[in-house]
Amino acid sequence: MENMNTHQETNVMSAKEWALTIFLASLPIIGLILVLVWAFDTSTPINKKNWAKGSLLLMLIYFILAMVFLFMFGGLALLAGLAS
Repeated sequence: MENMNTHQETNVMSAKEWALTIFLASLPIIGLILVLVWAFDTSTPINKKNWAKGSLLLMLIYFILAMVFLFMFGGLALLAGLAS
């Protein structure tokens, strides 16, 4: 049964809306802010909200992987520089 207390839009987004959403999300700083707004705003359509949450999760995973590689290879380069 549908819960009436948490009403969210379930309209299907058109291809134009998705293209605009992805374009705006790809902008460097503005995109991150928009994805955060879309992920946690209550008036955002549910399919865009879920996409934004998934995008944030991927951004976090990519950031963690980048830091691991930076420290791993940066540390090796630093140690190689100290050894010579």
